[in-house]
This record gives sequence, C-alpha cells and structure tokens, in this order.
Amino acid sequence: MKTVLLVDDSATMLMSMKAGLEISGYRVAVAHDGEQAMSLLQGGLKPDLIITDIHMPKMDGIEFIRQARKTLRFTPILALTTEGQQARRDQARQLGATGWMLKPVRGGELLKVISQVSLQFA
Repeated sequence: MKTVLLVDDSATMLMSMKAGLEISGYRVAVAHDGEQAMSLLQGGLKPDLIITDIHMPKMDGIEFIRQARKTLRFTPILALTTEGQQARRDQARQLGATGWMLKPVRGGELLKVISQVSLQFA
C-alpha cells in the first residue's frame, strides 16, 4: 500500500483529500504545516508521494519542499495552492516540486494527477 503525506493548514482540505485517498487504497499521513511534516519525515516516515500546500504558518510549502529535498531526493512532491502565479510555480519546481495543482482539487482530478506522477516515478 502506497503512503501519501498531505501537508495543509486547512483542516477541511486535509479531511477531504485524506478521505478520497483512503477510499482509493492509499495510506495517508497528515501534517498541518511544514514544520510538522518535517518532524514526521525526520521521525522515519517514508512517503511514496507528498502533497503540500504553499501558504501555511510556521514553515510554508516552498521552504518545506527545500528542506524535504535534502533527504527525499526522488519522492514526488505536488504543490497545492489557490495561487496561479507562474513565478511561484517556477520557484517550487526549482526547489524540487514535481507538479502543481490549483485548489480546489476534485477527487477524480487528484487521483488522475497521482496516477500520472506514479507512472513517472515508478
């Protein structure tokens, strides 16, 4: 069973995405900000995929991607945000984000993107 780490400060987004992923057969770990996500990774969590919001308190998604890439070089990371600015997308990709999704993400759309990313990194 593949494990997905969801990182988002919105409890509603976490609950919605977690439920959809679990129904589809994924194991899901959640964190409410980049600091909490880094603690999970440093504690031994080895996700097959990370989905992170960009705008979060404590440690935002951009910094989280930067930090996570120091230890998880090949794990796909999808950036999730309401923001469509190309400069932020480019920054996230430069730091190691695999892809970018705009909120709100519907369940079918999320699973399609995960499937595409999984094929690339299988």
